[in-house]
Amino acid sequence: MNGVLPDSEIRGLIASGAITARPAITPDQVQPASLDLRLGATAYRLRASFLAGRGRRITDRLADLQMHQMDLSGGAVLERGCVYLVPLMERLSLPAGLTAVANAKSSTGRLDLLTRLVTDDGTEFDRLPEGYDGPLYAEICPRSFSVLVRPGMRLNQLRLRRGQAVLSDDQLRELNAREPLVAGEALIDHGLGFSVDLRPDRGDLVGYRARPHSGVIDLDRIGAYEALEFWDELRTGDGRLILDPGAFYILVSRESVAIPADCAAEMAPYLAMVGEFRVHYAGFFDPGFGIGEAGAGARGVLEVRCHEAPFVLEHGQVVGRLVYERMAARPDRLYGAGIRSNYQGQGLKLAKQFR
Repeated sequence: MNGVLPDSEIRGLIASGAITARPAITPDQVQPASLDLRLGATAYRLRASFLAGRGRRITDRLADLQMHQMDLSGGAVLERGCVYLVPLMERLSLPAGLTAVANAKSSTGRLDLLTRLVTDDGTEFDRLPEGYDGPLYAEICPRSFSVLVRPGMRLNQLRLRRGQAVLSDDQLRELNAREPLVAGEALIDHGLGFSVDLRPDRGDLVGYRARPHSGVIDLDRIGAYEALEFWDELRTGDGRLILDPGAFYILVSRESVAIPADCAAEMAPYLAMVGEFRVHYAGFFDPGFGIGEAGAGARGVLEVRCHEAPFVLEHGQVVGRLVYERMAARPDRLYGAGIRSNYQGQGLKLAKQFR
């Protein structure tokens, strides 16, 4: 059946040798509808971001673009504003009929840590065509904070697809009628639209803005950092916020969304020209997100960067959408059920490294 491959099929690809790694892939890398990818032991500081290009290998381009090589074995700092390339532990040999797409994990996006998958023969970031057979690399550019990384850390994830399974708007309306995707009216237009919440039910805290010149964040240290050493709190009483050019913000959606067990979703921009800002890609939404003991629905955390000019963002303004896809089969485990899920039932929430 066409659709996003569930955990059982991902494990089958590992068993068959279509996905390999050194050291071997661990069971907890397999998520309900994706596979976590791990950093290798070496990083290359680059002069600039690049794609290999058709018919070319990443290693062929490194001689011209690398500035120096770093050993990550004992931990190393990736500095804010610099570009790095890290070979990943995993390697892929896609069978016929399968394609793959990568995305940053939730905590990676919330740290403004631009992480994209690059491959040999690649002409696009984060996209692997049917039949790809080769190594995988992560391009990493810390944009707000310098970070300490080690081999084995998981900054991005891979989702595998068989055929085309994106739900049309009509199919999404039918799904919403059977299993409500949001509380209240659903805005369905090339996916499920969501808007920004600048009038919280309690208090006046609406988000956070990254502070410049903060310290280094060790990605392994969970709940270790005082949030206000790295973030300014944003408060408003009139339901609007003026975004500063170049600044990075953490905001939250007004809607609480749910992903049914037979679907997966991906965050995408709403329109390219809605304003002088962009909602970043926070990662994949797995089956079961927003469903379960935490209650029906969870807010979507919005990673927002303003571009060339200051921009007034107003409460209820539509800023993004969730594109829903059909699963090829129901996963063995759902998000938040029997696995550690840091953001199930979330509201406005920073990355897991902050307390």
